[in-house]
Amino acid sequence: MTIHIRSATKEDVPIVAELIRGLARYEKLENEVVMTEDLLAAGLFGERPYAEVVLAVDEHRPVGFALFFHNFSTFLGRPGIYLEDLFVVPEERGSGVGRALLEHLARLAVNRGCGRLEWAVLDWNRDAIAFYERLGARPNSDWTVFRLTGEALTTLAGQ
Repeated sequence: MTIHIRSATKEDVPIVAELIRGLARYEKLENEVVMTEDLLAAGLFGERPYAEVVLAVDEHRPVGFALFFHNFSTFLGRPGIYLEDLFVVPEERGSGVGRALLEHLARLAVNRGCGRLEWAVLDWNRDAIAFYERLGARPNSDWTVFRLTGEALTTLAGQ
């Protein structure tokens, strides 16, 4: 297999949407997906893009993706890259696609002057955790992620 990593374009939105649905199936979270192709296109390629996507392609077949955005570390005084989602189609896992995507993001982080590349992983995903640890990544167990969504978010916003 020859893997090519490239930035997604607006024309790739249907492909990215299908890969996101594949990720949701894998994580058993299909019922939480409210994303539409229109929302995805606006968020990635609209007037103010909020995230970027790179696709892993074998020949002309998409086999994985990474969706990421910049954050900022006040302690480092530098930007970072936050990897929101990384997904490799099941039949290509173990073939180097995930590593190629992460290598690409690491290069982007270094080239953009970022101080770190970080992401979250579900506690039950032991295969992913072992993979990340083999790459040298370490869990940040001193922190707990909190999230506001839905009614809690709108209530706090005073709406």
